[in-house]
This record gives sequence, C-alpha cells and structure tokens, in this order.
Amino acid sequence: MSNPEPAAQPPPQVSHRGRSAAPIASSNAEGEEVPEFDSFGIIGPRGPPPLREFLDIWDVNMLRRPDEVNTPQHSTHLYASDHLIVRRGQEFQLKVTFDRPYKPSDDQFAVEFVIGGSPQYSKGTYIPVSVAKDRQSPWAGRVVDSTDNVVTVGITPAPDCIVGKWRTYVAVVTPYGIRRTRRDESRDLYVLFNAWATGDSVFLDDADEREECVLNEVGVIYHGAYDDMSERPWNFGQFDYGVLDACLFIMDKAAMPITNRGDAIKVARKASAMLNSHDDDGVLVGNWSGDYTYGVAPTSWTGSTEILLNYSSSKTPVCYAQCWVYAAVFNTFLRCLGIPARVVTNFFSAHDNDGNLKTDVILDENGRIDKHRTKDSIWNYHCWNECYMSRPDLPQGFGGWQAVDATPQETSDGIYRCGPASVQAIKHGQICFPFDAPFLFAEVNSDVVFYSRNPRDGTLEPVKVNSSHVGRMVVTKVPGQDARRDITDQYKFPEGSPEERTVLEKAEEYGCHREKATPPEADVELDMPLMEVRVGDDFELKLEFNNTSDQARTVDVYVSGNVVYYTGVTSSEFLFKTPRVILDPKKGRRTKHILSHLCVHSQDYMRKLVEQANLHFIATGKVKETGQIITSMRVVTLHTPKLSVEVSGLAKVSEEMMVTVEFTNPFKFNLEDVYVRVEGPGVMPPKYKHYSLITAGSSLTWTEGVTPRRAGPTKLMASLDCAALRQVYGQAQLTVKP
Repeated sequence: MSNPEPAAQPPPQVSHRGRSAAPIASSNAEGEEVPEFDSFGIIGPRGPPPLREFLDIWDVNMLRRPDEVNTPQHSTHLYASDHLIVRRGQEFQLKVTFDRPYKPSDDQFAVEFVIGGSPQYSKGTYIPVSVAKDRQSPWAGRVVDSTDNVVTVGITPAPDCIVGKWRTYVAVVTPYGIRRTRRDESRDLYVLFNAWATGDSVFLDDADEREECVLNEVGVIYHGAYDDMSERPWNFGQFDYGVLDACLFIMDKAAMPITNRGDAIKVARKASAMLNSHDDDGVLVGNWSGDYTYGVAPTSWTGSTEILLNYSSSKTPVCYAQCWVYAAVFNTFLRCLGIPARVVTNFFSAHDNDGNLKTDVILDENGRIDKHRTKDSIWNYHCWNECYMSRPDLPQGFGGWQAVDATPQETSDGIYRCGPASVQAIKHGQICFPFDAPFLFAEVNSDVVFYSRNPRDGTLEPVKVNSSHVGRMVVTKVPGQDARRDITDQYKFPEGSPEERTVLEKAEEYGCHREKATPPEADVELDMPLMEVRVGDDFELKLEFNNTSDQARTVDVYVSGNVVYYTGVTSSEFLFKTPRVILDPKKGRRTKHILSHLCVHSQDYMRKLVEQANLHFIATGKVKETGQIITSMRVVTLHTPKLSVEVSGLAKVSEEMMVTVEFTNPFKFNLEDVYVRVEGPGVMPPKYKHYSLITAGSSLTWTEGVTPRRAGPTKLMASLDCAALRQVYGQAQLTVKP
C-alpha cells in the first residue's frame, strides 16, 4: 500500500524585516490607535499635570444625517451607511463642542485624519487640519461658525487625496503635549473620488453623464445580435448597505498600497484584475461550460449587491460569471467609489487576436468550412466597462473615457486584467500607450479572412476578406433613459473612410498585423436576412443571391446551422444542407434569387440548446464559373418568454407593499430545477426562490411583502433560470412616495 501524499504546505510567510523599517500599509480595515496624549517632553513619574485649565473636547458631531448639510452637497445621500461619506476636493463640515467658548487667540486645535497602518504625514496617510490661518495643511480647514461652546469647522480634502475610510480625531494643543479624542468608530469618514470637483482626476463636466455614470443604480445591459438586440436590467446597487465596505475590502484583498488609492488609473487597473478570481482569489469565478452545479448560473443574477456582499463576508470567490456579470459588478465598484463608469457592449468581438488583426476561417477546395482547422472564434457580443478620468501619463487629448475589462481573456504583465486604455487612443490607432490598447483595438477592428486550403500542399490562400463584420456596433445606455446609444464612432472611423485606412496603418507601425491581400470581389452577392424567432419555433432560413454579372452563375452552397455559445464557440451542428443554385444573368436591373426551402424544426435544435439560445448560420459557396468564394453569416438569438412583475399597494417609505412575480411555461416540456430571483434598489434586497418543477403549460406565482426604505423612482427586476431556459427577465418601474 503506497503512502498517501503529504498535504500541500502553504508558502512560508516572509517578513519585511531587513528590507524596510515597516511593512507597506495595504489594509484600510486595520490601523494603529493614535495615543490620547502626545507629550512634548519628558513626563515625570506621576504622568502629565492636570490639564483642566486648557480647552477640553466634549463632543464631535460629524453631521452625517441625510437631512444635514454634508450628504446632499456631496451627492452621497443615497448611500445606506451609518457613517459620513464625502467626496474629495469639496468642503464638508463637522461640529466640535468644547467645555467653554473657543478663543482663537489663545486656543489651538486641529482635526486629524488617519488611514491604514503606520500613518505618516509624508505619505498622505496622516492629515492634521488646522483652522488657524497662519498654519498650512494638506487639506484646507476653516472655522465656519463659533457659537457658545460649539465650533463648526469646514474641511476640504485635497482633490488627489487617498480614497477610503479615514479615522477622525480632534486634538488640542497644551503646553505639555497634544490631547486628542479617543477612537470612536462613529466618527469614521469615507472619502470618495469626486466627479463634480474640477481638481479631481475623474472630473466630468457633463451633468447628465455624471448623473448617469455615478448616481444611477439601475442599468441596462445589451446582448444578443447587433440587428436583433436584447436588453436586461441590472441593479448595480452601489448605495446598498455594505457595498462600499465590500469595495474597500477588494482593494485590501489585493494588498493594494494605501498610498496608491487616490490614483484612479491604479485603482481601475487593480480592480480589473481583482474582479476575476484568476491569480488573486478575486471576486468572481468565470464559467462558460454550461454546468453551474456548484454555484449560481451567470444568467440568473439580477444585480451586484448579492455578489459583493457574499465575497466580502466569505472572503472567497463567488460562482459564477460571464462577461456581462464581470462588467456589471466592475461598474458597481467604480460608481461606488465615485469614478464615472458605464457598461458597453461590442457586437461581434474578436478575441483570439492579441496584436493580430485577423480572424481566420479555413475553407476546403470546395468552399466548405474546415472545422478542424478553423480555431479562431468571434464572440456574438462582449461587455466591458468605460471609466472617465484624466490621463496625465499620456499626451494631451487621451484623457476622458478609458476602456477597462475584468473578464479574464489574456494576461497583461502576467496578470489577467485589461486597461485602462484610452478610447481616443484606440480610435486613432495609437496603441503604443498603456494599458492593453492593442488587445482592445483588435476586438473592434479585426478582419475576418477566409482562406482556401490547397489539398495537395496545405498552403492557404486568402479568398475573401470581410473587414466590416468585427466591431459591428458598440452600444451603451443613454443617460437618464432606458434607451441605447450607439458609440461605435468613439472607437473607430467609418468603414472604408480615409481616416480608417490611416488608423490601420498607424496600428501596423506598432505591431498589429493585418491581411494585406485584397482578393477580387465576387460578382455574386449572398445575404441572410434578419429573422425574429422565439425559443421553440419552427422557422424558414432564407438565402438571398444577387448576380451582378451579365452571365448565368452556378453556385454550390454549403449551409451549416450550429448551436453556439455567445462566445462563438460551436456546441453542436443541427443543420447541414448543400443546395446548388443557378442564377440568371443580370438584365439591366438588380434582381434577387431567394432560396427559401431551408426549414429549421425546433426538435432539431431544442435538445442541443446551450444557455443563451444562440443559433449561428454560415453559408459558403464557390461560383463554378469563376472559382470565386461567397460567404454570409447570421446569428439568430432565440427570444425567450417574459416574466411578469407586478406591484400592489401604496409605494410609500416604511409601508409594506406586495410584489408578485408570475410566469407561465409555454413549452410542451417541463422545466426542472428553476430559480427565480427578484430585487430592487431602495425597495427589496436580493431574494430568490427554488421551484423543483414547472410542468408544461402550468404557471408559478410568487408574492413577497416588501417595505421601501427611501423615496424616489426605482425598479424591481426579476430573472428566471434553469438549465433548459436561460435569459428570462422581467421588471416593474415604480415611484416610492416619502
């Protein structure tokens, strides 16, 4: 009997001693206590003398209630927190009550702010703020009002100060030393990035964009196909209780030095690594397999709150995510810390192209796709984020929106992360600038190159180049509306324009390689028109041919229908046809030949469907007379049934109302192991219910009592998810009265 292998030992903990006098402070949760008395000299054995005749502190009021001055002025009134939350570069106030009236000529006091361990003035982790005009402080301080024993102090954090949770003390100077308040957690102060302050690196001058990208809690994420787009609501929940602490925990978990946390570039780059679990036990585990037995299916989530709170409490990665989940939770992180951010979707996103502007499709000598040799895939869509910030590390003009991506695809400097990359730099082909611009450039600019393989010697010859397929459309949400906005022109110039050609040449100078060959255009055009199809429908696939020559043409066509993951990876083929089409010559006007006897039956694809119900059809053919290759591709996103979300009762703060979710199974088969989720910011925390079986034609009704905690417009959003049916969503809009 063999000996069991010894258990793997954790790596030894190596101390910092001998390298530095103290470890680098990298935790916002931990910190040293500041002494209540700092002596100016040697104190005798009896300790400090009585200090009764000097100013004494009775109370410190952080003015943290929503109806007090600070939170409305700092646009932090929505945060569900017991602490004061302010934005840097902007004044906030606190009240100090002394034992007697404050005398500016005789008394000296300061408000001290401390963050992390080993606080140091030179590192910006210890900030003493004096109200005396003759004393300079990194943060400005002034006396706003002094009435009786109460002094109102105005403090303006520096616009580049560290973002995080600061501890607050008030210190009084006596001839013998400095006497300060005890540590009191209720006086802790959160300082965030400030998109309203001109001195902050994330300053955003557009009020509508700022309102959307910092303060909006409910987003829309686009998916499907560029010409048959679907959308789903998402609760970013950046103001929910515990979410801000969870975001700070993510930076602690990354051991990010406290001193780096005022730099939006470093924060966004670190977070793009920490939102995925590769390398560093980050927030989310990616899973594209279709098997979600040990976690939650990516399609089931309705918001970020549950994910972030699970991560911060368990301190282990949450299962499971795909690109839109990564992007949505990353968006929550950025907005919660005050960095303007939005989720964008790129339709037909090239992925196997780090520094290569080609996606290769290999055809055999007859024009049929060689599936064994075609390895590249194009994602039907891919979601990433943009965050708004200046880029002092780049030449002027490359600040503004920066692309960042937390979905683990390629490593950047050895770690799975991507960005921030200037969107302006991507548009102009300046991909030499950090970070990861070549990869993002390729995602929106690759060519799809069809190669014909010579069966005798295996050589490949390019026979068709499609330069307009990849990066077909980039969209995001319109500020203040549930409508989509096409931002493709922010990533690339119009197809075929002189500017586009210049950009591609510029990118080549920096190492991006593209296909130089320009095979002649075939005189036969092939297209597959758009189809709107519901899950479970039979439908007819149409091919449209147009002969632009003056001679008859014969085309041998290969039509393949595949169930695909949204990543473009084929799951299984369910249709293969090889029609021969004879086209009449062009007779002075454009004529179309429509091939429409390609019937697709639901029984052929339903048993093979994977999670997002995408069918991919590709038709390739060889024109017999000329040897030219023609191709056409079409993604059919099968539309799923909707969930009904209804609200009954008066929507009023602190009064119970009812939320009802209803669904009817429209199929001829049972749905098993079904999860229904529902949540709404300010109204209902994330909740879910499990149904073991919903039989064919039957309905479910789930009613839940909820009590809104704040007034204003909001949404309730729900999802239904099971192995046989994904991407089922519903929502209800409501306005809660005070």
